[in-house]
Amino acid sequence: MEENRRMDGDAFQKAANRVSVVTIIGNVALSVMKLAAGILAKSNAMVSDAVHSASDVFSTVVVMVGIRLAAKESDKEHPYGHERLECVAAMLLAMVLFVTGLGIGVEAAKDIASGDYAKLQVPGALAMAAAVVSVASKEAMYWYTRFYAKKIDSSALMADAWHHRSDAFSSIGALVGIGGARLGFPVMDSAASLVIFVFIVKAAYDIFKDAMDKMVDHSCDEETERQIYECVMRNEEVLGIDLLQTRIFGARIYVDVEVQVDASYTLQEAHEIAELVHEEIEKEFSKVKHIMVHVNPKSVRADA
Repeated sequence: MEENRRMDGDAFQKAANRVSVVTIIGNVALSVMKLAAGILAKSNAMVSDAVHSASDVFSTVVVMVGIRLAAKESDKEHPYGHERLECVAAMLLAMVLFVTGLGIGVEAAKDIASGDYAKLQVPGALAMAAAVVSVASKEAMYWYTRFYAKKIDSSALMADAWHHRSDAFSSIGALVGIGGARLGFPVMDSAASLVIFVFIVKAAYDIFKDAMDKMVDHSCDEETERQIYECVMRNEEVLGIDLLQTRIFGARIYVDVEVQVDASYTLQEAHEIAELVHEEIEKEFSKVKHIMVHVNPKSVRADA
């Protein structure tokens, strides 16, 4: 079983690294293209979008490091594994997103608050073309990364997928702003940057909240707990459940359950029932890493 877990960890890391390398190459190319288009076409929104794409490169590197550390096997100092390091990576990514978005938002707000829109540059057609290419590319990166994030159940990789989606949304905002500016409303380019800021901050909040939930032993959702309950009760020797607790540890789940069995059973018989409950939960729920099954004698509890 230990060998299988190690193989799963290797496959997990290889898949994550492959996705990360592909998206890093794509983001570097997009960043250069959008920055050049933004400068040449005089579009602040496109330059802001280029900065957003550049931050994706850093965030993906953070994800790669986090996943690599999280995949390390348990050791003496970390007997429960390193899964939470992936959450740390996701939280760092969220903070990078927030700081990036804040810088974009402040500059856009200054342009809008100045009220002197006549001096604002009207973006060229090249900026619009770059925005269209960016939307298509970032949306493709989102679905590609999301597919593998769900396949290997990686919160950090899923966070990176939403980073791509936020970049696609920001490019749509840039496209609308550039179009509006070219139609005679120069302030629309700055307004688009402000919209980009909102999308980025929202994505940062969602990523941070998800990672924090996994860091503080948040329980599983009610549906998952219900399914675990039903799995335990399918064992005919289990007469009831006194306690069922779950906690999310990184991308994995820990389960503590207290089951009732006939008080007349020997210690060996009660132990075998606990082992069967353990095996059934482990077999049915692939995300479960650790299970603690405690046996309570029903007649003793009934008399109490």
